Amino acid sequence: MPEPLLSIQNVVAGYGPIEALKGVSLNVRGGEIVTLIGANGAGKSSTLMCVSGLLRARKGTVHFDGADITGFKPHTIVEEGLAQVPEGRKIFPRLTVLENLELGAYLRRDKQAIKTDLEKMYHLFPILGERRKQLGGTLSGGEQQMLAIGRALMSRPKMLLMDEPSMGVAPILTAKIFATIRDLNREGMTILLVEQNAHLALKIAHRGYVIETGSIVLEDKAESLLNDPRVKEAYLGDDD
Repeated sequence: MPEPLLSIQNVVAGYGPIEALKGVSLNVRGGEIVTLIGANGAGKSSTLMCVSGLLRARKGTVHFDGADITGFKPHTIVEEGLAQVPEGRKIFPRLTVLENLELGAYLRRDKQAIKTDLEKMYHLFPILGERRKQLGGTLSGGEQQMLAIGRALMSRPKMLLMDEPSMGVAPILTAKIFATIRDLNREGMTILLVEQNAHLALKIAHRGYVIETGSIVLEDKAESLLNDPRVKEAYLGDDD
């Protein structure tokens, strides 16, 4: 079994007196899609924020690509090859689509390669190419999500952290976004996916973890979790 590309070990973190993560451990191997599912407030986003340096771990470690990145600043973690597509997208509404994408490459100096990657983003999401001069805030929720993914990819990451990519997105564009996530993975991108729609997430993931009140309570292959009665009852609903 290869060494994990990302390894989170016994991470404790929180906000003031509130402990959001209570010793979380999980691993993601290169080439995998791993999903983290759980109820609102369970600690899913906090886990990603710890990995990306936006939330400081009080205890435990985060290793990425063989390096201990615990306590690194967010921009340094991006330099290491980890990029986050944040919950709520957080694009810059008063900047154009092009400017948002260029900001994703702010740590890079290879101007010609940046131009090449911009064209790749327009190929990946043709609507962004059509609207490259349009302000980001005028895009629909789904189009903004595509822009947020494109912005993260412009840093040329080794791994993507994705936080609730279907939130506030119309079903037809959600399907497009999840197809793109699968395609990126088939091309070699490693992905840690947080998604409220557990059924969608488990359908494209290789493995999954279930988090409850800041602790990992279940880990298995995604297919097994889809068929687990506990997961079905708690997260999948009658229609799934």
